[in-house]
Amino acid sequence: MSEPTAPIDPEELGFAGAMAELDAIVAELESDALDVDVLADRVERAGALVAWCRDRIDGTRFRVEEILEQMD
Repeated sequence: MSEPTAPIDPEELGFAGAMAELDAIVAELESDALDVDVLADRVERAGALVAWCRDRIDGTRFRVEEILEQMD
C-alpha cells in the first residue's frame, strides 16, 4: 500500500488552482462515492484552502485600495 501524498501548498497552486481543488472537493463531498475514511481529511483540506483563498483576497483588496489611494 502506498503512502498518501502530501497536499500541494496553495502557494504552488495559485488562486485558480486552489479554487479548482475546492470545486473537486465539493464534488467529492456531494457524491455518495466518498470513502468515510477520507472524509475528515477532505473537509480539513477544504478548510485550509478556503482560509488561504480568503487571505489572498484580503491581501489583494488591501493592495488595490493602496493603489487607488495613490492615484487620488
